[in-house]
Amino acid sequence: MELRNLRHFVALADERSFTRAAARELIVQSGLSSSVRTLEKEVGALLFVRGTRPVRLTSEGEALVPAARQALDAAEAARQAVRDARGVLSGRLRVGAMHTIGHTLPFTSWIARFALAHPGVDVTVCQLPAVRMLEMVAGGELDCALVPLVPSHSEGLDVVPLVAEPVVLACPPDHPLAGGEPVTIDRLAAERFVDTPPGWAIRVQADRAFRDAGLTRRTVCEVGEWPMVLDLVAVGVGVALVPDGLDFSRHARPAGALRLVPLADAGLERRVDLVLPKGHAASPAARRFVELVRRDRSAPEGT
Repeated sequence: MELRNLRHFVALADERSFTRAAARELIVQSGLSSSVRTLEKEVGALLFVRGTRPVRLTSEGEALVPAARQALDAAEAARQAVRDARGVLSGRLRVGAMHTIGHTLPFTSWIARFALAHPGVDVTVCQLPAVRMLEMVAGGELDCALVPLVPSHSEGLDVVPLVAEPVVLACPPDHPLAGGEPVTIDRLAAERFVDTPPGWAIRVQADRAFRDAGLTRRTVCEVGEWPMVLDLVAVGVGVALVPDGLDFSRHARPAGALRLVPLADAGLERRVDLVLPKGHAASPAARRFVELVRRDRSAPEGT
């Protein structure tokens, strides 16, 4: 079984398109098809359902994906072991990160320093909901991610805590709860909420907090970016639970259009953790990136 065939199989499984997978692997589509057919002969099963768009895996194909990723990762680790002996890091680094990471951490600076220090490594940054990125790290689709840890998706992952900030209530200045006094979660049950999608970490926490308190809440508008959440709150569509560390000055709206009210009893916070697979499952590039982040976080201010 050739690694080239496994790599082509994983590319097609990821992209679900012969055109995109062939472009990713820098080969013609006929070459990709031939490679996949060769692999199917070797394993004795069809791996993809022919004639579907997007391309769909068979049950045998689904079963092969994690093992194929592990084989490719092991091969890359073996190559890197030799490169390490020469003091050279190469390959790729696939990093997941939240859209608002730059408000609380110098993520761009970390990426730039890593790329400049290791010119042989190709870096890709992926920005998706927290739960999806945690699944991608666990499944080998990402090497690491800067993302709030969700306990139900932490198995098999090493976690480097970076920062934590409270979650607060955002509401218009004329809202009955805008006085500034801490608000208990039971007072929010009747409110209309502007919310982020279910896969976002704050949404997961908020849903759990209301469920544990035996309360329900109504989400009247669901959007996938914080600036739009704040804009909708400012014009009175509803209230929202937002991280206190957002850079509210970046979002163009009249001064005083929002009030931020602390929560008295929910215990909600937006964490940012650096997560990667445990032990040898972590790629050499991911381990080197973690070392850079650890050094930066432990360095005294101004150094």
